[in-house]
Amino acid sequence: MNEMPKSYLPDAERKGLTQNGIYLAESMAADEAGDEETAWAWLRYAELPAHTLLSMKKRQGADFIKKMGLRTETAEAAYGKNWLEAY
Repeated sequence: MNEMPKSYLPDAERKGLTQNGIYLAESMAADEAGDEETAWAWLRYAELPAHTLLSMKKRQGADFIKKMGLRTETAEAAYGKNWLEAY
C-alpha cells in the first residue's frame, strides 16, 4: 500500500472538495509551503485535464511527464493512446 504524501491542507479546506480537488489543493498547499517534491507527489494522484497535459508536454516535453509520473488517461482519451509520442 502506498503511503500518501505529507498533508499541508487544513481539514477545513478539504470540506466540499472532490477527491481530485483534494489532490490538487494538497499540491498547491505543498507548493506554497515550499515543498516542491511533495507538491509533485500530490499531483501524481490528480486527474489533470487533457489540455493541461498537452500544454505541459509542449513546454516541458514528453519525458518530463513520464519522469514526473503524471496520470495521462484524460489526454489518452482526447488525443489517442500514443499522444505523448505523436504531438
